[in-house]
Amino acid sequence: MPEDCRPPSLTVDGLVVRFGSRVAVSGLSFSVRRGEIFGLLGPNGAGKTSTLSAIEGLLTPDGGRVTIDGVDVREAPLSVRARVGVLLQASSFQPELTIAQIVRLFAGLHGLRLDRGQIRARLREAGLEREAGKPFRKLSGGQQRRLALLVATAHEPPILLLDEPTTGLDPQSRRQLWDRIEARRADGGSVLLTTHSMEEAQAVCDRVAIVDLGALVAAGTPEELVGSHRDDPRVRAVAHGEVTLEDVFIGLTGRMIRD
Repeated sequence: MPEDCRPPSLTVDGLVVRFGSRVAVSGLSFSVRRGEIFGLLGPNGAGKTSTLSAIEGLLTPDGGRVTIDGVDVREAPLSVRARVGVLLQASSFQPELTIAQIVRLFAGLHGLRLDRGQIRARLREAGLEREAGKPFRKLSGGQQRRLALLVATAHEPPILLLDEPTTGLDPQSRRQLWDRIEARRADGGSVLLTTHSMEEAQAVCDRVAIVDLGALVAAGTPEELVGSHRDDPRVRAVAHGEVTLEDVFIGLTGRMIRD
């Protein structure tokens, strides 16, 4: 990949988020390069959701800095929101609206005026053209997720935030969703995702960061993390055969179930 002199798509530098006396994120730093799928991994309560909320501008950090495309989230929140697409774990739209109406509505929120032909073309790319007149409530789970991804990327943001994007999807729907996400990367877009599937993270992420108790535990490519922690006693204690990213994750964050 040729060297890119532009700033990273996303930079999180020393992020601190507190809720009263509880520290949810403690000095977290990482960056997402252009054209990269980056996984933010951690057990429940590790600070992933708070980090995503700070990146989206939904909460004001107590410390540190977040920049998207070199633009500070706190200094220019409206400009930043135009540079971000968000796909939440559970996306909900007005159940009676047709998917064509939903696409037109959300494109309009980003200042895009799409005619009927342009909407049809975008639905066709997402494999949803036949459902153009179908109300949202009648879509399958996979169709709803594809529509949510289409809406999140309608304004072609440089970075896409995905929160557990494939939860509850069958293998075919999951594979189709990843095909669409990887197409975004091929076009130069960046992706930050959270997932509890270490197998998925190992398969699709260029790099990952493991966080726990609001702090960075380890970061690198999945192969680097497996290689550098292969002989860690904590990892060996949970591994069954060849060490995987899941073994590294559990070894570094512990066996305890988090609520």
